[in-house]
Amino acid sequence: MPLKIVRNDITKMNVDAIVNAANTSLLGGGGVDGCIHRAAGPDLFKECRMLHGCQTGNAKITNGYRLPCKYVIHTVGPIWLDGKHQEQKLLESCYDTSLNLAKEYGCESVAFPLISSGIYGYPKDQALKVAVDIIGNFLLENEMTVFIVIFDRKAYQISGKLFADITAYIDDRYVKEHSDSREEQRWRSEPLIGESCFGSAVERMEAKPSYNAISSRTLEDALNQIDESFSEMLLRKIDESDMTDTQCYKKANIDRKLFSKIRSNKFYKPSKTTVLAFALALELPIAEMQDMLGKAGFTLSRSSKFDIIVEYFVEQGNYNVYEINEALFAFDQSLIGS
Repeated sequence: MPLKIVRNDITKMNVDAIVNAANTSLLGGGGVDGCIHRAAGPDLFKECRMLHGCQTGNAKITNGYRLPCKYVIHTVGPIWLDGKHQEQKLLESCYDTSLNLAKEYGCESVAFPLISSGIYGYPKDQALKVAVDIIGNFLLENEMTVFIVIFDRKAYQISGKLFADITAYIDDRYVKEHSDSREEQRWRSEPLIGESCFGSAVERMEAKPSYNAISSRTLEDALNQIDESFSEMLLRKIDESDMTDTQCYKKANIDRKLFSKIRSNKFYKPSKTTVLAFALALELPIAEMQDMLGKAGFTLSRSSKFDIIVEYFVEQGNYNVYEINEALFAFDQSLIGS
């Protein structure tokens, strides 16, 4: 997928460029800055001295030296004061200038830390939102793979209210679903009052159609439904929308090469996360989303936290794949996209 949130050490990322959350001197410091300078070796320091510093919100580029990347893009994030001193504007500029610098140097992949969210004190949930919004907008117009690299859980945080709301939503559905299942199982295993176990079982059997009748009818219905593959449904839905193919796969956080495979092969078998990515990009309601999932052999289930989180956002009218992935990552779930 074009935007990925990963837990890793940014100095180990095998990408074209990594972004360094630097200070204005560009001569190294603590946190991510210090780690990158140590991993790159003394030649990085020598080149940075020739750059004569960098202003807050701007970015400059150097070679990667001992790092596995070609380039290091140094950007200076704002120090958080109270949110009233252009902190957001400056942080947005950090991502904008870094991405455009990566594009200028022909980078196909770039990895960011969460700029300013460490010792500079920018609230982590707000820093994450800025990163996702600016990167997401850039990717709508450009072909690039971008990573947001999280070193540990302390460096990653979504809105406390959103986390609490999703947790409550999961509890209401996930726990209830399993409680109902256990009660139903107990009911099925116990005879009703005044009945023997044998009599209860017979009456339940008599109340149901025969297995052969169910199988025959289900098979016939299923065969009649083989009229449109996932690929065909997807392309039809895109045609019915106001989006172009490019707008759809970018909004879905799907790689162009994968979309080409889907378009050229009517029997392409996608992953569940790929199906959901397109369903969200097309802003399908739950019923149509289930239909699209069914074309690929999947469904949304109340026994899956992943599915319940997706359902939560759809019910809220939020189809933003990037924002949904923020929440999925926070709950240790797979991300949506290719």
